[in-house]
Amino acid sequence: METLDGLAMADLIVGNSAAIREIRGLVRFAAQTRASVLITGPSGTGKELVAQALHRASSRAAAPFIAVNSGAIPRELIESELFGHEKGSFTGAMARRIGHFEAASTGTLFLDEIGEMPLDMQVRLLRVLEDHKVRRIGSNEDVNVDVRLIAATHQCLESAIAAGRFRADLFYRLNVLPIELPSLADRVEDVPMLVQHFLSRGFASDNPPVFTDEALAILMAHDWPGNVRELKNLIERAAVFFQGMEVGRDQMAMLLRPARSARAAAVAAPIAAELPENVVALAAPMAATPRFARPMDLREHLQNEEKRVLVEALESTGGVVSAAARLVMLQRTTFVEKMKRYQIGRGMALSA
Repeated sequence: METLDGLAMADLIVGNSAAIREIRGLVRFAAQTRASVLITGPSGTGKELVAQALHRASSRAAAPFIAVNSGAIPRELIESELFGHEKGSFTGAMARRIGHFEAASTGTLFLDEIGEMPLDMQVRLLRVLEDHKVRRIGSNEDVNVDVRLIAATHQCLESAIAAGRFRADLFYRLNVLPIELPSLADRVEDVPMLVQHFLSRGFASDNPPVFTDEALAILMAHDWPGNVRELKNLIERAAVFFQGMEVGRDQMAMLLRPARSARAAAVAAPIAAELPENVVALAAPMAATPRFARPMDLREHLQNEEKRVLVEALESTGGVVSAAARLVMLQRTTFVEKMKRYQIGRGMALSA
């Protein structure tokens, strides 16, 4: 088994489907070059893990691997974050700061969500990739950097180029070696292996749940809009609520309805070890509750539900709008428009 810095490549890129075997082959090939790599695919497919595997398989494995989420850095700080600054170069610059490019020198810099990078910073990034030099804010001197750049995005950058949101020249500079990750729905044969992988990764403690063949079949039939990240979260919920128990059809029905099942399982958890059937029994009344006991304004209901989801996304990301937008698979501009429509402020989300 191929190891990467003491870790098997299969531990980072899990699965045995044809698509995953091809990706592992591309990673091995790309690791032998210095070329830039662009990893694309839906959110939750494991783009950072592929970048880590590529770094560990390369001659730079002993040097730093630095991951940066381009969309999570405030616009006014992104230049300083990437390129650094000198003491006194702007208000609040109390000391010299080394940027991510310098910190990753001789290693690998992973820029996630590259499609979120502002256009003016795209120009700076292109220059760095061409010249291999950075200049800190407030400095008159260039600093040589030797960085392997791996970028990733869930967006279609060709569409972003057509819309004027992304530079074509930067796209061609980044897309030397493209790696496209499939959605989990396109490789469902990997689901059982992923389940076992997550169960063995610590959060299931010494007494993990046991998934029946029927439960695995249900998982393989699910459409997985959140991809591998969604599956990982489901396995973690199962490890919390059904520790040491068998997970079958009834438990799966609860796990795939997290908003309802979490409440039911939380009540059942203290007695689950002695009376495991109570977990299922507690879920039954919720499923049997009449949905239309009174008239309902569907439009108002959908608007309230949308507002609730937006607020929860902001709470989950500490008020970072770009990150919250990615959680609900919206463009940042669309997310901001909806915040204005529903009068959601960042402070309101954090205090709600």
